[in-house]
Amino acid sequence: MRVRLTREGRVVCFLLGLTCISITQAAPVLRLEQSIGLPGVNGRLDHLAVDLSTARLFICALSNNSVELVDLRKGARVGSITGLRNPQGVAYATEPNRLYVANAKSGVCNIYDGNSLASLGQLNLKNDADNVRYDSRAKRIYVGYGDGAIATIDAITGAQLGTVKLPAHPESFQLEQHGSRIFANVPSAGCISVIDRTKGEVVAQWKTGLAFANFPMALDESNRRLFIACRSPATLLVLDTESGNIVAKTGIGGDADDIFYDGKRRSLYVICGSGEIDVIGQEDRDRYKATEKIPTAPGARTGLFIPELNSLLVAVPNEGKRRAEIRHYTLH
Repeated sequence: MRVRLTREGRVVCFLLGLTCISITQAAPVLRLEQSIGLPGVNGRLDHLAVDLSTARLFICALSNNSVELVDLRKGARVGSITGLRNPQGVAYATEPNRLYVANAKSGVCNIYDGNSLASLGQLNLKNDADNVRYDSRAKRIYVGYGDGAIATIDAITGAQLGTVKLPAHPESFQLEQHGSRIFANVPSAGCISVIDRTKGEVVAQWKTGLAFANFPMALDESNRRLFIACRSPATLLVLDTESGNIVAKTGIGGDADDIFYDGKRRSLYVICGSGEIDVIGQEDRDRYKATEKIPTAPGARTGLFIPELNSLLVAVPNEGKRRAEIRHYTLH
């Protein structure tokens, strides 16, 4: 039997359909799956890295002078690397199976075997070794350090291959995967330094306008967009990687220290020390809209996005009776 709807009935069905679409779009992007405790780990937590082959997470426990190991399959801490001096940057190099840890206080970059975590040596960069990145194509490690430099290291031998000087200390930096550039935040100089890593030199300096304290950074290479989270005022800047021009900006939470771009979901995840994750949707490459604020904890400002696991991890430091932990969110 065929049912004929009146005009009014068709309008009602249309509105109900819109409501369903609206409800679907409003569904949370991130869902907290578990909290993994780090008992006895005190003070500030810094950056993270992962070995996907073993599902081991490495957490720089800066104030604790250790790197904590978490098994993401078991959802438990499984070990620690101790005796470090304010570790703040870490990278796992897959093919040579090496772990690189940068220490702020000593300026040393420690090198460990990826399986046993036995020490394989160290590279003394003298002062404030910070963010670490791995170039899997060239088998190179890059470490920001000191009053303004990025060191290039052979990921297999651990030998330093060169240094690029910058106007001040670099914070987060990103490597092009299909190009030769490095984009580095240099907040004390109020700029982004663009490095050609084949030439080993700075080829451009881009200003951040009236937004300052540009610490975390993410890259959408396919759309030629660079994302900079500034703390003063709390603002997300979107830059064209061809011209260096700021093409968009939007407000974010305070004290951001990590930001990640999710190309699959066309979203940005900004981890803010003010106690939230800001989810920002990419409508197109020049239009961005805040879609969700997910409460975390004050001081939780670093984390790691793992697209292969559809996961976002947030490092929560201990405070009062609150233990240090890793909050594991799944993406939908």
